[in-house]
Amino acid sequence: MFNTILVALDGSPAGQYALNRAIEMTKAGNTKLHAAYVVETGLFSSLPTDNTVEIMYNVLQKEGEAVIDKAKTEAASHGVTLITHLKFGHAGSEIIALADTIKADLVIVGSHGKSQTDRLLIGSVSTFIVTHSKVSTMVVRS
Repeated sequence: MFNTILVALDGSPAGQYALNRAIEMTKAGNTKLHAAYVVETGLFSSLPTDNTVEIMYNVLQKEGEAVIDKAKTEAASHGVTLITHLKFGHAGSEIIALADTIKADLVIVGSHGKSQTDRLLIGSVSTFIVTHSKVSTMVVRS
């Protein structure tokens, strides 16, 4: 059994499957469940810093907040308390750092993201986490 599970959220169907698996595993034992959504700040690092970049970050932050709210509602409907985290930075690095901070003993991540571009980006995030995580990692396929 795992004591603390961290699930990475991105708003994709694969991310939803990862959340569902994390909820199932949490219900099976005395486990704390954390979920994280990371706003990828590196996506716009080559753009000049102006209001446009700030607007994009605000849109991505609001999307993250909506994904987290939906996940909390989903977990609560199954009687599970979900502790949430909204982070900014490189998704893989932030997930690994958070897993260390909360002392997670399992990280669950979806296999790919929402669009073809996200499939490449999120796929690389799941690969990064599997490669660099100090704890067990589960990749959930949709």
